[in-house]
Amino acid sequence: MATTVSRPVMDARVAKAAHAPVDYVWAAARISIGWVFLWAFLDKTFGWGLATPAGRAWIEGGSPTTGFLKGTGENALGGFFSGLAGLAWVDWLFMAGLLGIGLALVLGIGTRIAAVAGTLMLALMWAAELPLANNPFMDEHIIYAIVLIGLALTGAGGTLGLGNLPVVRRNNWLK
Repeated sequence: MATTVSRPVMDARVAKAAHAPVDYVWAAARISIGWVFLWAFLDKTFGWGLATPAGRAWIEGGSPTTGFLKGTGENALGGFFSGLAGLAWVDWLFMAGLLGIGLALVLGIGTRIAAVAGTLMLALMWAAELPLANNPFMDEHIIYAIVLIGLALTGAGGTLGLGNLPVVRRNNWLK
């Protein structure tokens, strides 16, 4: 006579809500990197005196790209990147990217889109600094990009984020 073992059936919603410890590590990484992007947006917009002095704030007419891009003039691709410094469309695109990537990562919605956009932005910033002063090719831009790719691949928006909302689950592009 065969014995059957009864296994509890878990509701799909409960299964989705159960998170492994590694999910919280990815969520912390997502929120942390999101805050890096969001803080850069806020500081450049309002000039809170940390990286951006008040007189150079975007709302005061300052250019959020000039400081970084003008400093690339001596680098391998410096002619190209320094030529973009201070252009209104570059400033707007950069600031929209910082805000959008930051909010998406902090909230856990659109993490895949944010990961792609963030990786592209970081790759451009990395290229602007070539050759690197302290390493032949590796710096924090590449490390952040690798983490962003990990966030996209693991679906990190569902833990400590809004990625489990029904509207997000129904629309893959919001994941």
